[in-house]
Amino acid sequence: MNITLDLSRTEWVKSTYSSGDEGECVEFAPDIAAAAGVVPVRDSKHPAGPALVFPVEAWTSFTSAVRNGEFPTP
Repeated sequence: MNITLDLSRTEWVKSTYSSGDEGECVEFAPDIAAAAGVVPVRDSKHPAGPALVFPVEAWTSFTSAVRNGEFPTP
């Protein structure tokens, strides 16, 4: 499946799990998720850079695992 998304007017939301001032920030686009069934994700330090796009189901599984502490932290 090949989907072309126009992300030029997308409203990006910074993850509440991003580390703030340390520059390790991830943003996602929930409005696209609702409309297209995929979740674009980008590095907030490089807003003009590429976005990775995940199926909603994969993004939901990932964010649930983060909330449940299933990933090791330094």
